[in-house]
Amino acid sequence: MNRLEQLQKIGETSEWDVIVIGGGATGLGAALEAVTRGYRTLLLEQSDFAKSTSSKATKLLHGGVRYLAQGDIALVREASIERGLLLKNAQHLSRNLSFVIPAYSWWEGIFYTIGLKMYDWMAGSLSLGRSRHISRKRTLNLLPGLKEDHLTAGILYHDGQFDDARLAVNLMQTIYEKGGVALNYMKVTGLSKNGNGQLGLVKAKDTESGKEYQFHTKGIINCTGVFVDDILEMDDPTIKRKIVASQGVHLVLDRSFLPGDNALMIPKTSDGRVLFAVPWHNKIVVGTTDNPVNEISLDPVAMEKEIGFILETAGQYLEKTPQRSDVKSVWAGLRPLAKPEKSEKTKEISRNHKIMVSASGLVTILGGKWTTYRKMGEDVVDRLEKVKGWAATESVTRKLPVHGASIKLDENDPLYFYGSDAQAVKNLDGGGKMLSEALGIISTQVLWGIRSEMAQTVEDILARRTRALFLDAEEAVRIAPEVAKIMAAETGKNGEWEAQQIRDFQELAKTYRLS
Repeated sequence: MNRLEQLQKIGETSEWDVIVIGGGATGLGAALEAVTRGYRTLLLEQSDFAKSTSSKATKLLHGGVRYLAQGDIALVREASIERGLLLKNAQHLSRNLSFVIPAYSWWEGIFYTIGLKMYDWMAGSLSLGRSRHISRKRTLNLLPGLKEDHLTAGILYHDGQFDDARLAVNLMQTIYEKGGVALNYMKVTGLSKNGNGQLGLVKAKDTESGKEYQFHTKGIINCTGVFVDDILEMDDPTIKRKIVASQGVHLVLDRSFLPGDNALMIPKTSDGRVLFAVPWHNKIVVGTTDNPVNEISLDPVAMEKEIGFILETAGQYLEKTPQRSDVKSVWAGLRPLAKPEKSEKTKEISRNHKIMVSASGLVTILGGKWTTYRKMGEDVVDRLEKVKGWAATESVTRKLPVHGASIKLDENDPLYFYGSDAQAVKNLDGGGKMLSEALGIISTQVLWGIRSEMAQTVEDILARRTRALFLDAEEAVRIAPEVAKIMAAETGKNGEWEAQQIRDFQELAKTYRLS
């Protein structure tokens, strides 16, 4: 999976059956669906895979308890099934996680228990375990660090957890293994129609080299998330906006704030949202918020009011009250939501995906969430086949393992998330120098990221090939110079490139740290 080899493979001009624009969860799912149905498939991503929304999730594979409360039964059922499939298909990156909802009255305990019994039922044979009402004592045992005041009982239920950016990288590798091509840092700059008014040409620019490309194609799928409207406007400059964005923020705390192995779920905060405190890579992720935003950015910055809200709400439930100085990392992600016909609060807009087709044959998918990425890919390729009048093909992704899934390692192994690649990473170039004891990062992970995972920048390595920036921004900044040095030596870059990479990463990391 060397990027230069992929560029040589595609040539400056080439022909494809399907071009997928966007390398987040939706685009990767669509490209994998297309290539496994036998289509010559090319995926183009303007930045790095999962650079935007798809690396900034709450790390949960879930049916969505809050969607059940909103009455969105179809979405919960679909997501519960997809959750079960992904736990099998990406076993090295996912796991069954126990959640506990603390109850502060008799009525709360009964209400949530009944709701979660329905949640279990909807997952059917793919249920991860039976939810049940538990005693006050059992609740405190499962959630050490939870405040005892006014607690009456708890409700235990099960959902899934995963590593979003690592799954994106493995999906990219799976696409390659099935005969497709997925390229990062390849920005689509224009779309052209043929004589009958149908789109047939995609223009793109390699932002690393500046080289321009033209790709002929029979079908185009727009999977660009919060940037969907940019591609739609290339097709039709007069089109009305189809996306609204909601910003979600997460804070990362030391494991001591919630030292057990279970997650805390607060179903209704002071403003009616859901808040999670979830163990992840030996840290605690607390979030998420849900605020509408007008500005679309690849690197959104957390608003102070959102940071304050999370700290204040967490402090209401945790014995050890978190302060700004306790935050190891903070990140903000934008959720792409299909714009409703009438005005609604973003937290009430359905996470169901929506597919639209332009007169030119451009197929666009809006909305959705990581848990249902596979089903979104299946649905959008089904629609493309209908639009183009192609013979219907059958999806094979329900039981398709992603790259690395054949081996599940113990999570005490710092390289467990590489799955079947872990031993190869360890053995690379005779063993790895320890870069970060705190995060368990070794030098061969940098080399593996370049040679096998298409990493191009220090940010690619420290944000998405490893999760250093998301787990401990200060530690990530500390090891950035060593990572840049290894990358420069491996790729033949000069000292100027190395210095610029360090500066760029330090600038980005400022938005992940609280002063």
